[in-house]
Amino acid sequence: MADLTLILKPALKPRKVLIELDAQKLEKLAANFGFFSEDFLESLEEAENDCKAGRIKKIKSLRALR
Repeated sequence: MADLTLILKPALKPRKVLIELDAQKLEKLAANFGFFSEDFLESLEEAENDCKAGRIKKIKSLRALR
């Protein structure tokens, strides 16, 4: 995994943090999370097709999945 230095700043609202990074650091972070992998990109395409076909279910909480 590549080294990645982020700038963290306290936000105006409590319990929030502002993270500042440039485009190159964002690409490194995305690569570290696997967002450029072929499997992830294929799953995004499948999700888009499901949304277009109406095969999605909106939920308000993860408890609704039980």
